[in-house]
Amino acid sequence: MSEHLITKPFAELIERNEKIVFSSNDVITESRLIGKLRYIWCWIVVSFLVLVFVPILIAIYRFKKNREGYFNWCDWGGRVWMKSAGAEIIVKGKENLKEDESYVFISNHRSYLDTAALYCYSGKRMGLVGKKELLKVPIFGYGMGIANIIAIDRGNPKKAIESMQKARKVMDDGYSFGVFAEGGRAYPHELFPFKKGAFHLALQTGAPIIPVAIKNTDWMMGKKRGVAYAGTIEMVLLPPIETKDLETKDLMDLLKKVREMIAEELSLGSCES
Repeated sequence: MSEHLITKPFAELIERNEKIVFSSNDVITESRLIGKLRYIWCWIVVSFLVLVFVPILIAIYRFKKNREGYFNWCDWGGRVWMKSAGAEIIVKGKENLKEDESYVFISNHRSYLDTAALYCYSGKRMGLVGKKELLKVPIFGYGMGIANIIAIDRGNPKKAIESMQKARKVMDDGYSFGVFAEGGRAYPHELFPFKKGAFHLALQTGAPIIPVAIKNTDWMMGKKRGVAYAGTIEMVLLPPIETKDLETKDLMDLLKKVREMIAEELSLGSCES
């Protein structure tokens, strides 16, 4: 087990919603060459899935109201891709979820692997927030839209609000929703400041928030590293936070509470590193 320690006063960083940097004793046993080859291979796999399977699925499910089969195929594709990247996963905290309830899952984000982990292994059918650039990709972008993956243009407040309204509609249809609150991938061993959008969504829908701490994905396939090392992702679903009796004025306190829970879990290290 590695030990992660916060390098600046914990309470101060949470209060100011500033970047937190964790120390790490990560031990990578594979060579960089193997990691580089696996990285190339996993993107060959995802390209094959997008070019071959997604057009077929779009043709089948485009006009169907019941898209459960489409979601099952997306789930399968995400799991295949994670396998090709050498990723196994351990999920803790599923006992915190109720079968008949929708949630806003708010997670840290350090790797492309996080998206598939949250979408495929949370135990809930959900929509996700994706980069607006991804939804412009031919075929892939349209397929993501059918799978309830919504783009947010953070540089355009009006469009960002419209995207949150779409997310609310997804939740009104009985789905949960997953948001990486940092707004993009953080660098390995870091937790970036949280954006407010996910918390507005939770307050508007009254849905409980599930804070999620995802560990190990940063050294397995970290931002700008260009490698994919085999390893075990640990995804921890923390106890829910109720939002029904909260108002907009409570948003920053809610944000700080969620961020503190995630940061504390990340600081404990993981079962594999």
